[in-house]
Amino acid sequence: MKYIRFKDAQHPDGCLGQIEGRAVTVLKGSFFDGSLQPTGESVPLDSIRNFLPPVYPPNIICIGANYVDHCKECGGEPPKNPLVFIKTTNSVIAYGERIVLPRNNPDQVDYEAELAIVIGKTASYVPIEKAMDYVLGVTCANDISARDVQLKIDSQWARGKSYDTFCPLGPFLVTGIKNLEDLHIKLRLNGVIMQNQPVSDMIFSISRIIAHLSAGLTLLPGTVILTGTPCGVGMAQNPPRFLCDGDVVEVEIDQVGVLRNTVTTHS
Repeated sequence: MKYIRFKDAQHPDGCLGQIEGRAVTVLKGSFFDGSLQPTGESVPLDSIRNFLPPVYPPNIICIGANYVDHCKECGGEPPKNPLVFIKTTNSVIAYGERIVLPRNNPDQVDYEAELAIVIGKTASYVPIEKAMDYVLGVTCANDISARDVQLKIDSQWARGKSYDTFCPLGPFLVTGIKNLEDLHIKLRLNGVIMQNQPVSDMIFSISRIIAHLSAGLTLLPGTVILTGTPCGVGMAQNPPRFLCDGDVVEVEIDQVGVLRNTVTTHS
């Protein structure tokens, strides 16, 4: 199933819909308590202009250095255990919203295409063989990163990963994909492919990530897990290619969708 959150004149506060062909069936209730049901309303998919994030996460937990080729391009060794960091929820934006370059500090803002996992039920000390039972679905993510803040100014990752607008998600939440490792991630910058790699190249599988994180860190329903980015990031280009005003960034994951955002400078 494929779901979308949006707002329009009839739903100014936003609503959830299930996509069926080129129509969207409006739903009420929640993914997380079994109350989801149709309202009887339907809107054309092509009429939707104001997208919302497909989920409003209580937490965003991220895995770094999860592709060998990305480790190599950054000059590091692959980690022996999942490398965990956190983005704050103020960073979340939807398809079509603008990635805003902060007014102060960052001059080296980078893109990172990622597969995002959405947790469907409370997960604590989950065994690896049961991990996929806790996945509600997946969406596209862009782990926007201020490299100068992350690696030089702060020398840790929290602020450089968490500026406002630094976590585009969407446009769809997709459930029921049988094998997530069969998916393929691409990122286009102004139409040019910069990242292009299968999810199967991840060092740590989705099941391993969920089992690792949930061992003492309870994953609440709606938690978003960013599973790592492939090689091809801007700081690894020669010369480096950081995001600029007017850039169009697209994250594409087959079976999931295309997440498109434009970059702008702070007003």
